[in-house]
Amino acid sequence: MKSRPIFVTGMFLSLFAVVGTAMVAFTYQGTAERIADNERAALLKSLHEIIPAEMHDNDIFHDMIEVYDPNLLGSDEPVAAYRARKAGWPVAAVLAPIAPDGYNGTIKLLVGIKLDGTLAGVRVVAHQETPGLGDGIEEKKSDWILGFSGRSPGDPPVEMWKVKRDGGVFDQFTGATITPRAIVKAVLQSLVYFAQNRDGLFAEDPEVVPGETDNL
Repeated sequence: MKSRPIFVTGMFLSLFAVVGTAMVAFTYQGTAERIADNERAALLKSLHEIIPAEMHDNDIFHDMIEVYDPNLLGSDEPVAAYRARKAGWPVAAVLAPIAPDGYNGTIKLLVGIKLDGTLAGVRVVAHQETPGLGDGIEEKKSDWILGFSGRSPGDPPVEMWKVKRDGGVFDQFTGATITPRAIVKAVLQSLVYFAQNRDGLFAEDPEVVPGETDNL
């Protein structure tokens, strides 16, 4: 008559498994929502740092389209382009390219570009770079990323858009060249994408703005 205790034990184990799974799912759902809210808040903060309130009067977070150019924007998937306007006129766009060749993987960026093709600002929104070595790309820990503001493909000339070790004008970090090299390249390619697709970026309700396939 041992089968009944075994059956009961099995039922209890199954019940515990179901309850445990439900609790994990509930916890994950709540945590995922908080994470999403935090990421959204951080994104909004970065957008408003790059494009200050006095520069636009629209909701740039929702005035967003998806754009696509694997070569220039670093992703095989469409990436976001947030559009800033004032009195209905375009003033800037913030692209969300990816630098695929960071030291430890991809680096996600926000690159703000004014209508005249100059940089409004650049921010790193996610990376996997080694703590210590990769800290220089974070605006909270270094002002290196702020040095892109006001730059353009002509300032410096395209051939000088490199870190100093490679013969360019941008600083690298002590013991870390790959990370800033990847960001400099991604920022320049974002500028090129903007120059090639500016009119399409501000068109009314395009589904996806495809980019040209030229690369640097």
